[in-house]
Amino acid sequence: MNSKTPVARLAVEHAVPPLTRVELTFVPKRIEYWIRFGRIAEDRVLDRRRRVVSFVAGSIFAFVRWASNEHGTIISRVDILRAVSPGEAFSTVPFVRPGGDILLRITGWAKVERVLQAIDAVEALGVDPIETAPDHWRHVHNRLTAGEEPRPYTLQRHNAWLRRREVER
Repeated sequence: MNSKTPVARLAVEHAVPPLTRVELTFVPKRIEYWIRFGRIAEDRVLDRRRRVVSFVAGSIFAFVRWASNEHGTIISRVDILRAVSPGEAFSTVPFVRPGGDILLRITGWAKVERVLQAIDAVEALGVDPIETAPDHWRHVHNRLTAGEEPRPYTLQRHNAWLRRREVER
């Protein structure tokens, strides 16, 4: 017999899942924080320049940050993250609450541009980047950090990932 009251059971059954929230900002030619890919579960506009987007646990998304001042670019960064479940370990990332599982973290426009090209290459295969094997993003991170060229993602690797994911479930 369930000891929870009907009201408590109803609250649990209709509980809103915990979300990972990302604050986005757009001030033309000064600050541009945007999502390059990801399945947004919730989108809340704060004002003309800011909004907060949210992702459910397990979602993979790319968060790009660029800012400049009168002397030029001061930050170029891309993070590819997996939204975490409550109780799961995570890393903190600015403007991401509570944080996420970092699959890729690259700084510097030349390397950020290469990550954006890697995302474009995945999309050119007809694969949604959110469905790409998380290990591919880790591979891209490691290779670019070492100053090497990452191996391209292929349909063969993608199909192997889809099969492995099915077995793991």
